[in-house]
Amino acid sequence: MEIISRFLREQRRYSKNELASLFCLNDTSVEKFIKALKAYNVLKTVKNNPEQKDMSDLNEADIEVADETADNDVYLYVFTFVGVLVFGNCVLKIYPKYLLCAENVLPAMRQVLKVLEKYNNSTEQIINLFNGEGDNRSFNLLSVILFLFHDYYEYGLYTNSEMVLEVNGEGDIQWQKTIDETFPVISRNRPFYTEIYTRKVTYDDDDFFRRLHRVILTECSSRLLKVQLIDLFELDSLTLSEETMDDLGDRDFILHRILQELDVQFNTRKQTLLKTMYSFIAESQKMEDAGVGISIFGTTAFNMVWEKVCGQVFNNQLQSQLDTIALLQPLDQFRYKPNKKLIDIIEKPAWVAKDGEYVKHAKDTLIPDLITFVHSGSETMMIILDAKYYNLQMESNKPLSGQPGIESITKQYLYQLAYQDFADRHGITGIRNCFILPTEKDEVINKGHVEMKMMKNLHLEDIQVRQVPAIQVYGYYLANKQMDIASLELG
Repeated sequence: MEIISRFLREQRRYSKNELASLFCLNDTSVEKFIKALKAYNVLKTVKNNPEQKDMSDLNEADIEVADETADNDVYLYVFTFVGVLVFGNCVLKIYPKYLLCAENVLPAMRQVLKVLEKYNNSTEQIINLFNGEGDNRSFNLLSVILFLFHDYYEYGLYTNSEMVLEVNGEGDIQWQKTIDETFPVISRNRPFYTEIYTRKVTYDDDDFFRRLHRVILTECSSRLLKVQLIDLFELDSLTLSEETMDDLGDRDFILHRILQELDVQFNTRKQTLLKTMYSFIAESQKMEDAGVGISIFGTTAFNMVWEKVCGQVFNNQLQSQLDTIALLQPLDQFRYKPNKKLIDIIEKPAWVAKDGEYVKHAKDTLIPDLITFVHSGSETMMIILDAKYYNLQMESNKPLSGQPGIESITKQYLYQLAYQDFADRHGITGIRNCFILPTEKDEVINKGHVEMKMMKNLHLEDIQVRQVPAIQVYGYYLANKQMDIASLELG
């Protein structure tokens, strides 16, 4: 069966006919395709109208939640997912919505996948073996294959070592055994040993599990080549074995051997690898037998990835203890406890009964995306940034669209209000508020600001709006470096 691999844009509106044409699907196949993607929450349905066609972001109120696909002119279909998705012979490479020029999307998509991998590694400690729940639960073959590749790059092939004692060998000298079991020659009151015990570590290259590891990696490489993903994930094509799985025994025998090895293997990395190989053999066979399955590498919440990336790159200090923050004036410890965090300054709502005897504070309160400080000579500026994953259209000859909502604007003003007392007491010379949005351009773009007169009357700062080059920001994130916040030109 021919593999069909296509780049698609997140939140672009596609008709049923377009999807059928892109993936060479007939009417029955395209309905199955759409239902499956909707079941895994990576595809949404919206009404086909002029307003929807002009929108770059998806509003929950606009989502049609019908389970059935409809006639071609009734609905449009929107991918709410960034990453790679494999369904049968269809490979969907879905890139972020801010990439408007699809001509050179491959390098950008490679970088996005690296960002997703780092983000997943920082937030999850286990391999995501399955997609979906209940009847929609499916083995995530792609995620497992990527884990096996990266594990191999870091640790190499599975090894079972054996310690061998030798006489006068080249390994580490075993002094205690040498002293206990050999006779020294005494010269000038000093013992000299003509025979010493040494220990070396030997590896069995024909070990069953080492051979199995080679076979699986070779098969994984073949699968990625088949679905045209080796290049996208920037992986090496691996041909480590000429054996096949059948050469090692039938599937049940291999799975039994893995379980036996798990019983005697206490190394954490090896246990994880063995369990992953077990899942690969057991579940991929089920997928082949069923003739259907879906594999996913990516996220339906890329906005969370953008927030995490910006937090690291712009030195988020929201979780920093107050006594670790560089301030022009000493911390007012009577009002602010040193071991409290910057986030703790924002007060929580108090629920007070009519008689005043019942007073309870809510657990939740306002939480900014990130706060950082800029020091310049005798001045310190507090910068409150809100990482917004929007496609903002804010040109004089076009209608305003893709902008953060009123709740985001009012919260940003409230953040400044919440920290104003702290700033006044510690010599902070100014507070700046800013929305930061991704762009495919290669420079920071000053889009202007948001203002509300009632807030200006409270002496609160206007909210600046900046588009920042996503490629540059991701580069800093992947390199664990920080971006100079002065590039935002917040004044």
